[in-house]
Amino acid sequence: MQIEEKVRTFIQDNFLLGDKNRVIKEDESFLQNGIIDSTGVLELVNFIEETYNIKVEDEELVPENLDSIKNLIAYISRKQSAKI
Repeated sequence: MQIEEKVRTFIQDNFLLGDKNRVIKEDESFLQNGIIDSTGVLELVNFIEETYNIKVEDEELVPENLDSIKNLIAYISRKQSAKI
């Protein structure tokens, strides 16, 4: 399963309660649109760390990394590349 598919499925299941009618745009802000709150960010970080076996550092907890599907894909890809 590709990164985007895994991320979308996690967000649909955990934050939209499986609502398949709600489609999240690739660059839609999770926080501004009320998809994820501050507690949800922690759940998202836990998902990223467990699923991709990467460590999300405190200084990386910024919207540029975690606030949209597009940002998440880029962030996860960068972290995976750095591990190689």
